[in-house]
Amino acid sequence: MFSNLDPHVSLRIKELSIYKEIPAGTEILQLGQYVNVIPIVEKGLVKVFTHHEDKELLLYYIQPVESCVMSFSAALKGQKSKVNAITEVDSNLLILPVDQLKILLAEFPKLNDKFYEHYNQRYSELIDTIHHLIFTHLDQRILDFLKERSTLTGQNPLKISHKEIANNLGSAREVVSRLMKKLESEGKLLQLKDGIEIL
Repeated sequence: MFSNLDPHVSLRIKELSIYKEIPAGTEILQLGQYVNVIPIVEKGLVKVFTHHEDKELLLYYIQPVESCVMSFSAALKGQKSKVNAITEVDSNLLILPVDQLKILLAEFPKLNDKFYEHYNQRYSELIDTIHHLIFTHLDQRILDFLKERSTLTGQNPLKISHKEIANNLGSAREVVSRLMKKLESEGKLLQLKDGIEIL
């Protein structure tokens, strides 16, 4: 969303934002809370997800020079968040207060176009997620999830548990463990003591 901006706009965003170094595993947005700030990732990775009872569902990742379109929308409308967001790795974020966001949009109206472009992109990704949930077998979803996580973090092997995989995919750990054995027997991955290697 904030890539390829005019240097003056980028500088203004930094002037209006608070810079924070946030460790991995930190919740930066909670379902049901009013959105008072917009997180912009400078370095690192943020996971956006929803949950019901003890099940989670990964919606998308926020990568460098991106922000959370769901929090952007909720902030402008004064609504509560419909998602959770947590840092996947140690991350550097710009935290833009909502009142400063309104100043920014007044100064640079074309930022609204960027927002709608990003909104359409995320909408397409969510449609893909729904399609994946309905039409793709869970073993393929597990493999796709691990490949994406590996690409985004640059790690292979991945240090991730079966429980964490299950949480991200809205499944049960026992089911994931069984399918991981299947994927390993098919030569698609290797389960090591300290992680999972994608072959």
